[in-house]
Amino acid sequence: MTESVTQRFARISTAERPADTRILMRRAIVLGASMAGLLAARVLSDHADEVLVIERDPSGETASPRPGVPQGTQVHALLPGGQAQLDRWFPGFTAEAIAAGALDPPPEEIDNFVNGVLRPKVSRELFGPSLVSTRPFLESHVRRRTLELANVTLVPGRVDGIEFSGDRVSAVRYQPADADDPVVEPAELVVDAMGRSSRLSDWLGAAGWPQPPLRRMPIKLNYATALFRRDPEISDVQVSVAQHQPGSGETPRMGGVLAVEDDRWLVLVAGYGDDRPSRDIEDFRRRCREDFPPAFGQVAERAELIGDVLTYHQADSRRRDYDQLERFPAGLVVAGDAVASFNPIYGQGMTSAALHASCLSAYLRSGPSLDEPAHAYFEQVRVVVDAAWQVSTFADLALPHVNGPFPRGYRLVKWISGLIFQGAAVDAKLNEQFNQVTTMLAHPNSLARPQTVLRAAVQAAAFRLSGQRRSVKAT
Repeated sequence: MTESVTQRFARISTAERPADTRILMRRAIVLGASMAGLLAARVLSDHADEVLVIERDPSGETASPRPGVPQGTQVHALLPGGQAQLDRWFPGFTAEAIAAGALDPPPEEIDNFVNGVLRPKVSRELFGPSLVSTRPFLESHVRRRTLELANVTLVPGRVDGIEFSGDRVSAVRYQPADADDPVVEPAELVVDAMGRSSRLSDWLGAAGWPQPPLRRMPIKLNYATALFRRDPEISDVQVSVAQHQPGSGETPRMGGVLAVEDDRWLVLVAGYGDDRPSRDIEDFRRRCREDFPPAFGQVAERAELIGDVLTYHQADSRRRDYDQLERFPAGLVVAGDAVASFNPIYGQGMTSAALHASCLSAYLRSGPSLDEPAHAYFEQVRVVVDAAWQVSTFADLALPHVNGPFPRGYRLVKWISGLIFQGAAVDAKLNEQFNQVTTMLAHPNSLARPQTVLRAAVQAAAFRLSGQRRSVKAT
């Protein structure tokens, strides 16, 4: 029986640790110590005698932002789908992170407002403990666990290119941080985890290989984030996320207040297009006070500001479809943002990177010939990318300044998504299914089952009727 996309995603995202690993190569090299790179290195440690991770930024022993992650100071979300993968590859990771200071807010203290209305809560039984922290804190713990592995080594240096031998990648060229002369390091497998700014496509083209098709969706997202000292006398807020959707009568905006490690609140406000939060603290406070629920204003206006307001702009979501290349060198795979990066307000980046590591594990455990292109790996990554792309870009297409490209079936998917979203507001089972998709525990296609769509249609009608009744009562 042919495996469906939903079934394949479920297999990729399993939390069960693999037991069928074996050594396939002498040396593997990972380009970049991003979350994608570190998790790829963890997987490769099961299959290589030696794993080198080449990273230009300092080793990052402390939980401070890396220069190579320009958005590292902004709010990052580790979705439950990604957290399950961290516990898969690093047993006990969640408990360890919480013991070190990451927060685990109970579900009843996580507020999600959409168009000013509080969405239903999710159950602790559905997701278990939740990790809330800053990106540098989380990355530092993943880095430490990865580098504790005896066969994984971090090499400080700047990658300048890859070398080919026949139809395969044979080595990596890099400039060590502590030497004047460049080094050529041979490897049986190379993983590009250099993020959105990856130069791999250019290197492939220069060597005569086809370049992957690049798809972009302009989002023109603008972030501003500030840290505040937590004070229970000001607010007891743990996690509060709020957004105004297109068509709600309000300017599309998104914000978040998260209690993070070291007794701090991390507060974010975001807009699109010409709606650009600035670094001015008074502008930041005004937005928190006027555009979002009361907790935002309470924290921004009364809590002690730590440091400066920091901004970030992301022009587009993008994906490189390596799976469409019929001709591709052996000994090379790509992971994380180097494959696809999405509108960060949906929090899919780190979780996608973790799932790419799962794809790499499945590929290597299948016993592939490393002298053949890794087409099977890219086919699995496509499933993960499609899942995240569908959730984020289908929502972004409703923004007034986004004019495409519209994928096939957009109107149907939009209609079904609308039913699910409305129905989930009044139906616990639909809410659970909806949240499993948005947290990357399930593929979006799981919501398209006929019985789910029918249930959503009935509950959406009840939701609209209840809204009409509230409006009549209010008048």
